[in-house]
Amino acid sequence: MLSEVFNVDCMDYMKKIPDKTFDLAVVDPPYFSGPEKKGFYGKKVSKIGVKRNYPNQPLWNIPDSEYFKELKRVTKKYIVWGCNYFNFIFPPGRIVWDKCNDKSTFSNCEIAATNLHNSVRIFRFMWNGMLQGKSIEEGHIMQGNKKLNEKRIHPTQKPVALYRWIFSRYAKPGNKILDTHLGSGSSRIAAYDMNLYFIGCEISKEYFEAQEERFMNYTKKGKNKLGLNY
Repeated sequence: MLSEVFNVDCMDYMKKIPDKTFDLAVVDPPYFSGPEKKGFYGKKVSKIGVKRNYPNQPLWNIPDSEYFKELKRVTKKYIVWGCNYFNFIFPPGRIVWDKCNDKSTFSNCEIAATNLHNSVRIFRFMWNGMLQGKSIEEGHIMQGNKKLNEKRIHPTQKPVALYRWIFSRYAKPGNKILDTHLGSGSSRIAAYDMNLYFIGCEISKEYFEAQEERFMNYTKKGKNKLGLNY
């Protein structure tokens, strides 16, 4: 199945796309200017090696109402992470990702708005530095073998398991998926595993190249095989 990504501004891309082209969009747009923001992350390179300020990294474009209107135009269904940070009226459906990190100084969970349903669904998966969940079914249990952890390459990276969980419930093989803020490429890997038609946009050249390398390393291991440090 096609997996195609572009090093472009997602707004430029979406303006060229016909109405309702995609079956599902799963997006994680930034709600602050970027990982260089003082005091938000602290060090330029984290303890686990995540670079937080590539030298050529542009400021992140915080989406306005125009972005959300365009997103709704090009896709039938959508999931928007960080909905609580945006001044935009979303439909009532919510997906909550419980990070199982109640002792962390960061948020205990992340919230997404969706028009897939009108209720609230929850996914539990540990995600706090080197503390990562064991599997989709046992996400609340820490992965004992750190060699099986995902390698972190982006400051707002989400686990592949989260996207596998989403796609297993809300997508079907052959569906067209859009991610307007590709970041680490976790969504792309999950879509590849589940035989979905995937399109992703990433405005940063450095992050785009980092996710390209991550995806190539993963696909070399063979479809649906969970490699080490992918």
